[in-house]
Amino acid sequence: MAASNFSLLSSSCSVCNKLNPLLFSTQPRRRISLSRSYYIRFRNTRFTTVAGMADNGVFTSPEVAKTFDFTAEERIYKWWESQGHFKPNLERGGDPFVVSMPPPNVTGSLHMGHAMFVTLEDIMVRYNRMKGRPTLWLPGTDHAGIATQLVVERMLAEEGIKRADMGREEFTKRVWTWREKYGGTITNQIKRLGASCDWTRQRFTLDAQLSRAVVEAFVRLHEKGLIYQGSYMVNWSPKLQTAVSDLEVEYSEEPGALYHIKYRVAGGTRDDFLTIATTRPETLFGDTAIAVNPEDERYSKYIGKMAIVPMTYGRHVPIISDKYVDKDFGTGVLKISPGHDHNDYLLARKLGLPILNVMNKDGTLNEVAGLYCGLDRFEARKKVWSELEETGLAVKKEVYTMRVPRSQRGGEIIEPLVSKQWFVTMESLAEKALHAVEKGELTIMPERFEKIYNHWLSNIKDWCISRQLWWGHRIPVWYIVGKKCEDEYIVARNSEEALEKAREKYGKNVEIYQDPDVLDTWFSSALWPFSTLGWPDVSAEDFKNFYPTSVLETGHDILFFWVARMVMMGIEFTGAVPFSHVYLHGLIRDSQGRKMSKTLGNVIDPLDTIKDYGTDALRFTLSLGTAGQDLNLSTERLTSNKAFTNKLWNGGKFLLQNLPPQSDLSAWTAIQDYKFDEEETLLKLPLPECWVVTKLHMLIDAVTMSYDKFFFGDVAREIYDFFWADFADWYIEASKARLYQGDDSIASVARAVLLYVFGSILKLLHPFMPFVTEELWQSLPNRKEALIVSAWPSTSLPRQAESVKKFENLQALTRAIRNARAEYSVEPAKRISTSIVANAEVIQYISKQKDVLALLSRLDLENVSFTQSPPGDASQSVHLVASEGLEAYLPLADLVDISAEMQRLSKRLAKMQSEYDGLMARLSSPSFVEKAPEDIVRGVQEKAAEAEEKLNLTRNRLAFLQSTLLAPNQAQ
Repeated sequence: MAASNFSLLSSSCSVCNKLNPLLFSTQPRRRISLSRSYYIRFRNTRFTTVAGMADNGVFTSPEVAKTFDFTAEERIYKWWESQGHFKPNLERGGDPFVVSMPPPNVTGSLHMGHAMFVTLEDIMVRYNRMKGRPTLWLPGTDHAGIATQLVVERMLAEEGIKRADMGREEFTKRVWTWREKYGGTITNQIKRLGASCDWTRQRFTLDAQLSRAVVEAFVRLHEKGLIYQGSYMVNWSPKLQTAVSDLEVEYSEEPGALYHIKYRVAGGTRDDFLTIATTRPETLFGDTAIAVNPEDERYSKYIGKMAIVPMTYGRHVPIISDKYVDKDFGTGVLKISPGHDHNDYLLARKLGLPILNVMNKDGTLNEVAGLYCGLDRFEARKKVWSELEETGLAVKKEVYTMRVPRSQRGGEIIEPLVSKQWFVTMESLAEKALHAVEKGELTIMPERFEKIYNHWLSNIKDWCISRQLWWGHRIPVWYIVGKKCEDEYIVARNSEEALEKAREKYGKNVEIYQDPDVLDTWFSSALWPFSTLGWPDVSAEDFKNFYPTSVLETGHDILFFWVARMVMMGIEFTGAVPFSHVYLHGLIRDSQGRKMSKTLGNVIDPLDTIKDYGTDALRFTLSLGTAGQDLNLSTERLTSNKAFTNKLWNGGKFLLQNLPPQSDLSAWTAIQDYKFDEEETLLKLPLPECWVVTKLHMLIDAVTMSYDKFFFGDVAREIYDFFWADFADWYIEASKARLYQGDDSIASVARAVLLYVFGSILKLLHPFMPFVTEELWQSLPNRKEALIVSAWPSTSLPRQAESVKKFENLQALTRAIRNARAEYSVEPAKRISTSIVANAEVIQYISKQKDVLALLSRLDLENVSFTQSPPGDASQSVHLVASEGLEAYLPLADLVDISAEMQRLSKRLAKMQSEYDGLMARLSSPSFVEKAPEDIVRGVQEKAAEAEEKLNLTRNRLAFLQSTLLAPNQAQ
């Protein structure tokens, strides 16, 4: 499939070719002044300005504003929205391009991760909109079960109210009230980033239609036998009183202890015992075995015997062998507590060991712990160790760094716990998702993440989808009053259907009640790409027509938890992969490559950044990253790209100052007569104009291809380099040779090219920097539509490769002369003479640009000569080789006072010689070379080599100056 046909979670109908109405209700550059490098005689020239398309109080022209005002961004955004530019234009025809925004949490506040995905998706959306495709970016927010409930509970706690005292219905009402009041915060912040979403179609995961989709998915999966209830190991949050997903568990390296404890061997002597090492002695009440490695000779004699668990009044557990045990960790003996350790749980299930749970759901020990029942788990740890010491079973306690699992939301330590939950069987779903990649139906970018995707799906575990919360999608399961939950339950789409089913089975007088749990937030998120587009209200067959090709853009850190689940659910419920391409971006780190965190104090707030640097600079900086790789964000990068915004602004100001007044119809007719999409026009252009238009046409092809391949970093760099290096540094400066001659017939070509190239740059750059480009676009004359909905530049436009080679020669010559001026410290205002030596062909086109060369190189226009052989005063000139077959001779007398320069160089040479001798003296000293650290010696050697090179250069310069003084005398 051609890249140009890609869409993001696209929704189109191949039959009617319309959108379904249901779905749509860095490297710093040398800066050259844009205003001062011109002929002195035109310094006082005044220019008549022109008015742009919009004179409605929304936009500000560069003619009246020194720099782009960041406060204009919100004004421009509201104008776009009020004009309906964010809505899909169905009249354009073509395949729709539809994006479903990864829904941020309704409790969220904007961070750099949001800024990254908004920037990248908006780039895609704005590009495709300008390409002429009906484009919709569908926004929404996630109800964020745990986070939202936690926020509201904290708010209630400040009022002295507990959730349990309110009851479920009243609490849920309070959450909805909170959502109505504060839930729009993240939405408004995303707007500040320039997100061109159709906000009239905003979705929320608890909306009625999306809620129907969630229930429908649960019912269908259960009907296929893919949802079941059972007691298994989960991540339990004692404070939140709910199971949490792997994604909501964060691990941190924290100081702890490793406790060594004796386990006596039953029936043995006092010397027969095994010493285990554990970080959690309080879980020993749940031990069901002691394990050693079968190849560990130290313990082979005990395999098959029984060990006595300390503090349990003689409870025996078997001593077993398994290769899972690491002989080199701790003592090489492992206590198996399958009720409180994920690895122990898997081992117990493999070996058929019993599972004991010693923990209540609030983190206290239960009756299995005997006298320790009711103690908090950490308090119990201290007490158990103290009593082990008293009984002589404590061997030692040593400092140990632990990998501690903490709740992402509450911050408490997560407890591995066996709990009764609802699960989805994943194996058959994962198999289809794997085949999608194998068959090429799904492409993951960067490609290296395919291996990770495949590994995760090949080793997938069943998914715990129930949460013990009140805020979220209630599990559509009803139980029969008086019956055991495990045996009798009904799955239905609503309570009416559940009651009807119950009466059919148990009689009219049956009573039912709904499961109190809610579904994991990720369950609804897994349905997001197609539930937001109308599923299940449209058939699977019709749904296939809504998005024949699509792209999902998100962070690589949720490839498994969200992306893979969307793929599985999409195939299961729609029969098709919900997106054919997955574009993964990396994390935003600080300038040192560290993850941003409040603890480190290195968090960069996007809104603060926007105030200081502007949205465009932030977006441009974020876009420079490479797909899948983390990006280090620094103020230096932001400052550089803020300067880029100012450079654009100054470029627009220069253009506007040099355009004729709109009342000058003949001048505008001359400008509009240039058809740069025609080969004939290009051939007639002077060299600088032909060069810059050719380079522009090459740029359009290159960046369009990069856009289609999602190489956004390449796009940004290519546009940046062209604007700054080619257009601003070279063409704008060259154009002054025509603009400032006072002849409109000569100036018209430069004006036409400036307007054409600058307007094209604004189009190419708009997806990255929408605000400043729109502001500049609106200031240009004769613009009939907003930049956001303007047509993308055509590709395969004519170009003249020969003009590029010729202008590169002119550039090389200019650079050589500029470098010579800098080397001899020639005053900027001083004009110098030169002789250009080349063959007849080169002279022919270089000489035609004599005024441009003189302007760019600060030459005396009346004393620039062209010849095919060196001039007579070559021996008294600085000889420059610009390129093969192109040389220049600059009379030395124009550059410097030879006698004064010789005196200066002689003094400098003496000082440099002294410094060099000092360095060589150190290196010739055996005591220094033999005793000093190697890096110190190497540093002195490098300094000596550098000093020697400078000495030779200065000697040669001095010798050259001396030869120029001798040359006239020798000639006599």
